[in-house]
Amino acid sequence: MITKEDFDKIEIHAGTVINVELNAKARKPAYKVTVDFGEEIGIKTSSAQITSLYTAEKLIGRQVVCVTNFPPLHIASVKSEVLILGCNTDEGVVLLQPERQVENGSRVF
Repeated sequence: MITKEDFDKIEIHAGTVINVELNAKARKPAYKVTVDFGEEIGIKTSSAQITSLYTAEKLIGRQVVCVTNFPPLHIASVKSEVLILGCNTDEGVVLLQPERQVENGSRVF
């Protein structure tokens, strides 16, 4: 088990998807997703294996929930700065999102 203090170290924020491109060099189908987290955090990118249930067009403008304080990883030539959160299902990853529109950068507690 983790403590509340452990959980508080994880920075989870909501942001809005502003651009999506195919991550053509990824071994498994993935998108390069650009997310706007507002003024304080800024714009970040992620390589996300979410192609099964989402088209690039359907992702634009959608709010997503992401871990924003992992160290960046390079995934198939994409600098992945955040981890977009979702639930793995038999059909593919279902994205977590706020129940209603929130300000970009809003922290999840």
